[in-house]
Amino acid sequence: MSGHEQFADDLALYALDALAGEERVSLEQHLAGCTSCHSELQRLRGDMALLALSAGGPRPPQRARQRLLNAIAKEPRLSVRAAKPQAWWAVVPWVIAAAAMVMVVLLIRHDGELEKTVRALEQQVAQQDVEVQQARDVVATFTAPEAQQVTLVAAKTPPQPQGKTFYLQDKGRLIFLANNLPPLPPEKIYELWLIPKTGAPIAAGLFRPDAHGSATVVNPPLPTGVEAKTFAVTLEPGSGPHDAPRGSAVMAGTGE
Repeated sequence: MSGHEQFADDLALYALDALAGEERVSLEQHLAGCTSCHSELQRLRGDMALLALSAGGPRPPQRARQRLLNAIAKEPRLSVRAAKPQAWWAVVPWVIAAAAMVMVVLLIRHDGELEKTVRALEQQVAQQDVEVQQARDVVATFTAPEAQQVTLVAAKTPPQPQGKTFYLQDKGRLIFLANNLPPLPPEKIYELWLIPKTGAPIAAGLFRPDAHGSATVVNPPLPTGVEAKTFAVTLEPGSGPHDAPRGSAVMAGTGE
């Protein structure tokens, strides 16, 4: 018996990692110096992979399946060696199950990533809708014919602080624009007040001017339907908002 024939029967078991003991050691020593047997081992491993994939993927070539079956049929030791695995076909289902498990894990991970992407896009769309609606509200407040416009001026010499409000009484919307405001003293802040025709002043927003003395207040939380007598700005402690004016008046105005 030639060297190739001696080890041909063990190649199939070795390809399945089912060969042990001295026979495994002897075959590995032979494979280290035999190109022909090493090539046959690689072909057997490829055939087994194709056979496993045939349960859930593309059908392997009939030639590859037949060559693997022929190798199984030539293995005489399977019926007499109790120490070796039960049979080739006892191993193949495990290979198929492992491949299926990998696919399930990959699909679950991919589905999770898609769900995160969808949630992120939904949040972006919702935020954009909010911003668009806010922009529409600002434009509507500026351009509404019924908007009450009030100009606030200071009683000092120029440059005088000035402010102007656009107020929609029925919707409770207000936009306030100011300029020429002096820098704030330490721990102080400006506060805008809506002075109704009846009742106590209503806080309409805290603000700080920029380096040029300009400031804005856009749609502070206000009750609807309050008829404004005037608007005023006071200099208040920085811990506001406050329930009533406590500081000194900076500017005030009347409706136009």
